[in-house]
Amino acid sequence: MAQEASIKARVTVYPRPEVLDPQGQAIAAALGRLGFDQVREVRAGKSFDVDLATGDQAAARTLVEQMCERLLVNPIVEDFRIECPAGDGRP
Repeated sequence: MAQEASIKARVTVYPRPEVLDPQGQAIAAALGRLGFDQVREVRAGKSFDVDLATGDQAAARTLVEQMCERLLVNPIVEDFRIECPAGDGRP
């Protein structure tokens, strides 16, 4: 039986640099209290792993970009990065 082609994409969403990030600031402060004095800044974000039923890399990227624009990302305060590696389908 032939295996259906798929591409796994990872979307990383993070606050724009000009937007305050209270969660990142709290994490940075906690790391400092734990002795990690080298930490200057933390930007907290989120990630989504999406498994797409396609073997077409360009089509997969287009689909994920549309998902970001329509649901996954608030473009006013967030930026995003998409990774769709070639090969074994794992991000």
